[in-house]
Amino acid sequence: QYKFRDLTIEELKNVSKTYPNFTFSMNTYTFKDGSQKDLLNFSGTVPVKYGNSYNIPIQLWILDSHPFAPPICFLKPTANMGISVGKHVDARGRIYLPYLQNWSHPKSTVVGLIKEMIAKFEEELPLYSLSSSDAARQSELLSYIAKITEGETDMIPRSNIGSKNEGCFNKITVVGAGDLGIACVLAVAAKGVADKVILLDLSEGTAKGGTMDLEIFALPNVEISKDFSASADSKVVVLTVNSLGNAQTYLDVIQSNVDLFRGIIPAVSHYSQNAVLLVASHPVEVMTYVSWKLSAFPKSRVIGVGANLDSERFQYILTNLLKAEVLAKDTWIIGEQGEDKVPSWTSDNLVADQTEGMAARNSREKVTNRAMEVLKGKGQRSWSVGLSVADLTDSILKDKRKVHSVSTLAKGYCNINSEVFLSLPCILGTSGVMEMVKLEEDPLVQEKLQSSAGSINDLQQQLKL
Repeated sequence: QYKFRDLTIEELKNVSKTYPNFTFSMNTYTFKDGSQKDLLNFSGTVPVKYGNSYNIPIQLWILDSHPFAPPICFLKPTANMGISVGKHVDARGRIYLPYLQNWSHPKSTVVGLIKEMIAKFEEELPLYSLSSSDAARQSELLSYIAKITEGETDMIPRSNIGSKNEGCFNKITVVGAGDLGIACVLAVAAKGVADKVILLDLSEGTAKGGTMDLEIFALPNVEISKDFSASADSKVVVLTVNSLGNAQTYLDVIQSNVDLFRGIIPAVSHYSQNAVLLVASHPVEVMTYVSWKLSAFPKSRVIGVGANLDSERFQYILTNLLKAEVLAKDTWIIGEQGEDKVPSWTSDNLVADQTEGMAARNSREKVTNRAMEVLKGKGQRSWSVGLSVADLTDSILKDKRKVHSVSTLAKGYCNINSEVFLSLPCILGTSGVMEMVKLEEDPLVQEKLQSSAGSINDLQQQLKL
């Protein structure tokens, strides 16, 4: 079967010589498209120093085009080991490394791959110890994720993990214990939005920094956990994680985030299959798209924080600083978060506009431009985004049917034909986006939205999901 048999055998001899504990066998590997192939694989442990010394169990599958194609690598945790999802490991134990992405024969070798694996694992330990009950949940989760990555999502029944909480109270999970994640927890707790808030800390080691302070000054109804099962039956799952790797380009940074989400989204989707996913990670449009694809949730239940903060600030500036209260009620910031955002008006304003004459229209434009200048000076700090997240979760959990400018699937809007997420005014309720609010037709606004959609789609096409 192996096209380059002699080269493959030579590689395996080198592995056996360097790591004599590895065992070799032929087994059937199932690919994501459901196809199967008998492949050579080897299993063993690699030594990792992380304070103490650990032996990390791994399994490498050798493709039949080896050594011109890289191996497929997995952790092989025992029953009492949990997987620490990170930049290099997803929730089912699949290992992702720069060495694999840049694989090139003859420069790249399996021995070299294992050496980089050890180096990366010494920066971020990929496994941790589980209790017996945690081990059972970990086993079920790995089984579920293995099936959905093989295209079998329609075969998975509703999980009953954590079902004792279902329907009892409003529960929110915030994924990521960085500054933004902690800001979201504090804002949600201060607003009294949820009966219980779970902060899912995926960082290595024990709680430290902000999470340690949260534990010291314990807040009522706030729980910190490293176990995905703690998020079971959340009504809203807020994604705040961002990879802090050593990526060289903007595309590399986003791909690093995608790799991180690949391990997170299937896990939280498994435990909270009816949740609304609220994405605050950057870039929000792309990461909302990634969350939608990886979760297989309906588009209405995957939204990004988008321009909600900018819209609320913009309306406040118009009402309180520029005294244009009537105008503020119908004005929204839409499109792409950042420099390419654009103001727009709801179509309810259209009739009035037709009768107010050119002078009044010009006055509206001048006021809007002044408000945009003030808005440009407002940065987006973690605490301000956290307040925006609390505002959105409040509308969702309490089924307020309030209008927010959030990142939603824009395909079909303004002649956009690609699957991209852009901020548009939407009515939010318990099932996420209930309805999109119709905006005034403005050729310049439409042109900007189409331009944003085009650039975002081009970027998404370069990502490896």
